[in-house]
Amino acid sequence: MKVARVDRGNVVIAGGGTGGHIYPGLAVAKVLQDQGYIVHWVGATGGLEEKIVVRAELPLHLIRVGKLHSSVGIAAQLKTLVGLPLAFFQALRLALKLKPVAVLGVGGFASGPFLFVASMLGFRTVIWEPNAHVGMANRILSRFADECLLVFVAAATGFRSENVQRVGLPVRESIQPVKRGAYSGRPFRILVFGGSQGARPINRVVAEWIESGGGDSRDLEVVHQTGRYDFAEIDARYAKLKSQGRAAGITCLEYLHDMEARYEWADVVVCRSGASTVAEIAMCGKAAIFIPLPTAADNHQLKNADVLSRANAAVLIEQKDLTPASLESTIRRLRDNPTAVLELEKNVVRFASPGAAIAIAGHVIGHDPGRERGREKEPSV
Repeated sequence: MKVARVDRGNVVIAGGGTGGHIYPGLAVAKVLQDQGYIVHWVGATGGLEEKIVVRAELPLHLIRVGKLHSSVGIAAQLKTLVGLPLAFFQALRLALKLKPVAVLGVGGFASGPFLFVASMLGFRTVIWEPNAHVGMANRILSRFADECLLVFVAAATGFRSENVQRVGLPVRESIQPVKRGAYSGRPFRILVFGGSQGARPINRVVAEWIESGGGDSRDLEVVHQTGRYDFAEIDARYAKLKSQGRAAGITCLEYLHDMEARYEWADVVVCRSGASTVAEIAMCGKAAIFIPLPTAADNHQLKNADVLSRANAAVLIEQKDLTPASLESTIRRLRDNPTAVLELEKNVVRFASPGAAIAIAGHVIGHDPGRERGREKEPSV
């Protein structure tokens, strides 16, 4: 295990709220630690970062700040506005205490106050946007940041900055490209998941599809990860079908601890389209049916999925259009057309970003080889 060299200074990563912001930030943190920097994380009280970042054994500092995007409602927005002065004071005190050599904002409401204060104090600030639509915090912060980094070229128009770079989205080291075997002569394999907590609308439609006969065919196998809230109900529904001699190829699980193996097993993945999921699908080269979460901030999941759908790199079904019939027709179309699956696999890998964590770390500390400071670099596809 490498020991960080204190003389290289502190780097702060600010943000959180969702795994799509946190896990890529942790990948960058590891690169920076390996280079000898002390990495601190600034998050929001009550955010997911309180669980995930602590497990990663990074120093975690919390700011009391709420959400401002439209999906939370006016009451929550007003509460956040009232609390902003305290959030900025906490951020100021932290920035003066840590004196970072650089600050990376990974999105989420905690990044706003700290990035703004750090910029005003003259610390180097870099923001990174994982989605195809730039979030509110990053839209505002982009005019103050030294650099703006993005994953999707479509996000470039959301930045109020001339220094925009495309770096991609880091994924866990264990997520690697997989080679899918031909499914001729064996069942077509479908992996369904809605994140660690599951996705109730997806769970119920998939269960209804299977109950209507979708899981009875011998040419289909389904692994359905439900999350803990729906597991007992969905598992009981499948157990009833199996007691009737149906749904023999259906496996119901509460949680997937071996995503790498599951990706390798699947021919098609049915899932949400958060930034981290999209990045993993791209890295693995999987054909996917994206069902975006309609209540995601700024509807960014729909915009992520739309970018890939337009590039014939994924299939998009909006949640309002998701029915057992629409799911059946989509799965059958892919099952009966191996060429279509191969096209999706070939196109989605173009969105993968090997080495993204190293590239982001380089921009954060201002040591990106071949980059001239102060000059704009056109984002690549």
